[in-house]
Amino acid sequence: MTPTPPPARSAHQRKRDTLHRLEHDVDAWVATADPGTGEPYMVPLSFLWDGATLLLATAAASPTAANLQANGRARLGLGLTRDVVLIEGTVETLRIDDVSPRVGDAFAVKTGFDPRALKSPYLYFRVRPEVVQAWREVNELEGRDLMTGGRWHVE
Repeated sequence: MTPTPPPARSAHQRKRDTLHRLEHDVDAWVATADPGTGEPYMVPLSFLWDGATLLLATAAASPTAANLQANGRARLGLGLTRDVVLIEGTVETLRIDDVSPRVGDAFAVKTGFDPRALKSPYLYFRVRPEVVQAWREVNELEGRDLMTGGRWHVE
């Protein structure tokens, strides 16, 4: 017997739940692709949400860093498979010195990880969402697009 899913959330509730996840979750799955081969690559990275963008950090020599710099795009997944937020966005590469001490401190406090303190070179990446989708069950697939073109569909 298949359990009955809870009623579908309104778009406003989905946006509130998505913003709560962005403000309180620490990690996201970050998917990129090799620009030459198209080979997908996915890793978990910690993030800081500033209300408009997500800030990530990873080793400068990593495949993720190379892919983000080459493509300027990423896809992020937050949450569980039955309560997922998917984000597609453009990526800006930032050197450690490009990030203000206040933002670097906020990133370190939220994530428990401070790339500024490491000996190996790290880069920050600012992801600006263009598409945000959120759904829990099949009854929320319709209307899962909360943002397209970088604009929220609900206030």
